[in-house]
Amino acid sequence: MKRILSAVVVLVLALSLSAPIFAQSRGPHIRAVHASPDAPAVDVWVDGSIAFQNAPFTGVTPYAELGQGMRNIQVVPTGATEPVVIEADLDLQANTDYTLVAVGLLADIEPLVLVDNNALPAEGMAHVRFVHASPDAPAVDVAVTGGPVLFGNVSFKGVGDYLPVDAGTYNLEVRLTGTDTVALSLPGTRLQEGTVYTVYAMGLAAGEPALSAAISVDASRPAAPMLPASGGDGVLIVAGLFGAGLTLVALGFIFSRAQLAKARVEN
Repeated sequence: MKRILSAVVVLVLALSLSAPIFAQSRGPHIRAVHASPDAPAVDVWVDGSIAFQNAPFTGVTPYAELGQGMRNIQVVPTGATEPVVIEADLDLQANTDYTLVAVGLLADIEPLVLVDNNALPAEGMAHVRFVHASPDAPAVDVAVTGGPVLFGNVSFKGVGDYLPVDAGTYNLEVRLTGTDTVALSLPGTRLQEGTVYTVYAMGLAAGEPALSAAISVDASRPAAPMLPASGGDGVLIVAGLFGAGLTLVALGFIFSRAQLAKARVEN
């Protein structure tokens, strides 16, 4: 009987330790944001293949999973292969999320590469960060209307760190740094529990298209458990279920052997 119990313990431990190994393997995720106010809609190519098509100004694409390592990124007008308005070689790391933002006027367009933190907030909280992508706007503060500053003195191409806030609806405003002068109002900004957001200031402070805000949902807590085919915690769940199934099968086999041995002794 001791031998049987020892075998069960070893099997359970082996299976429980193997599950996280599957969960650790996930390729880098990348998305694109079109924040160049005078550039046409664009396609984004990765290593010679189209990854994102027809992204308009203020457009935020979904994430796409790529292989890790060096990747050549090219941005071209939609439906064309040239001119290549942005070209960059990025060293993408596993288990990392990236955002490639096309910033600046078309004549000076360039990539702004962000490393994203899509870890989900604590219960009752949301996470939000701010990206200044308006090429002619001065440094700004982002504040609660008539209240405290959330992101201070953020200049063009600057990024305000992720900020945990209570979930809820806020009236926000973008002010010229250190003043009460409001450059952009954002009334009724809803930040949901368990969600990660990025707020982008885009457009022109003194021209068209006018200064505006684009808010993206970067990650959110699913309403129900999900089992994706690959990557993320879903792999851990699948591996756990698979391990549990094997454990039950093994226990059934061991129990059957024990019963058979008992029957032989009794006979």
